[in-house]
Parts: sequence; C-alpha cells; structure tokens
Amino acid sequence: MKQAAAVIPVRHDSRRFPGKALAPILGKPMIQWVYEGVTQAQFVDKVIIATDDQRIQEAAKDFGAEAVMTSREHGSGTDRTAEVAQAVDNKIVINIQGDEPMISGRMVDSLIEALQNESVPMASLMTKVSDLGLNENPNMVKVVVDREGNALYFSRSPLPYQAADFFYLHIGVYGFQRDFLLRFSGLRPSRLEAAEKLEQLRVLENGFPIRMIEVPHPALSVDTPQDIIRVEEILRKQGHD
Repeated sequence: MKQAAAVIPVRHDSRRFPGKALAPILGKPMIQWVYEGVTQAQFVDKVIIATDDQRIQEAAKDFGAEAVMTSREHGSGTDRTAEVAQAVDNKIVINIQGDEPMISGRMVDSLIEALQNESVPMASLMTKVSDLGLNENPNMVKVVVDREGNALYFSRSPLPYQAADFFYLHIGVYGFQRDFLLRFSGLRPSRLEAAEKLEQLRVLENGFPIRMIEVPHPALSVDTPQDIIRVEEILRKQGHD
C-alpha cells in the first residue's frame, strides 16, 4: 500500500468567519481537531499544516504538529497544498481543509485506497442525503456521478433538478496523484469554476476524471460561528467533553 502525505491548508482570514481555524471547539482549536482526525488514518505517513499566518503555525506547534509557512498569494487551498507537495516524496497527496473538525481517518484512507490505481488522477468524497429540502441550499455542494463513480458535475444549485429520492452531497476532501496535483495547480481557472466558485470544476473542464467515494455521513465543515455549536453538540454525543 502506497502511503500518502496529508496536507491541511489553513488561512487565518475568512470572509464569513475570520480566525475560524483557531476557534475553540470543546477547549481545543479547530485546526487541532482536524489534525488529530487525519492522524488516525492508517495509510498516511506524514501530516503537514500549511499556512500563511504565524499565529496558526505557532498554535500547530503547540499541539505537536508539523506546520510550514507558505505563500500569501495562493488563491485556494489546493494551490497551497501543491506548494507543500513539491517538497514531499509521496506519490499520493491528500488535501484536507482546515474547517473539517469531524474528519475521520477512515475517510482519508478511502481516498488513498482509490488512488492506489494510478489511472485515477484525483478522488474526493460524497455522501447520500435523503432530506431533499437541502438540495436547494447553495452552501451545500452537490455532485452527480456516472456508473463508474466518476463525477459528471458539481453545483451549488439543486442537482439533480427535482431529485425524487436523494442527492449526493460533496465533501471537500481531495486526494491526488502528486504529479497530477502539480499539473492541476498550473491550469488556468475555468469558466464553470468561476461561475460556481468550485475549483474542482477546473479538473472536469480540462477533461480529467474525479473518482467519487461514497461515505456514510458528512464530515460537517465549519463555515459560521453557529456551526461550532452544532459540532460541539455532536462531539459531546460521541463522548467528547
């Protein structure tokens, strides 16, 4: 089994929730929850926090994480991950956003398993949602796939339109063949990417497949301070305090 490097790109600035990476969740900064979840993966041999803010680097070092400073010019977490990937030897690189405090090692491992097949350049996660009212929520990114599990399209709009049974919610955790990640970061932003504000559409527009892996539940990312309350409630139910 080829081992992966996991990179957690983190900015301090956030339009909707400034400083959210350091926001406390049950007494620990959110980025620490992300880091500890990723370290549970069996097939990851290094976890690196990539940031452009010294406060995040210092906080990461306080809880024992490797943290590196990266350029402030990056427009996305993928670009920040690609900068770090240039310096690692692993053939597989996983990109976990710093606002996924409930990420599990099993989720990460499922991507690494899919990427053992070198013909799969990129993989991501999705989960089935039966509450069809949520299909209208533009903050929930939807995905449709073909019979092989490859993504056909991602959208903030309802997808599929008037779904009668369920839709697939995209979970923004990505796995890459390292060489493809470096190639992807060099591609020009695309029209659909700009329209939907979804960088993964750049991959599809350039003709590359994204293998989608279904997992039983979402990771519950944090976009607003109210999301912290939801995460803490779930963590308490799981026995954390």
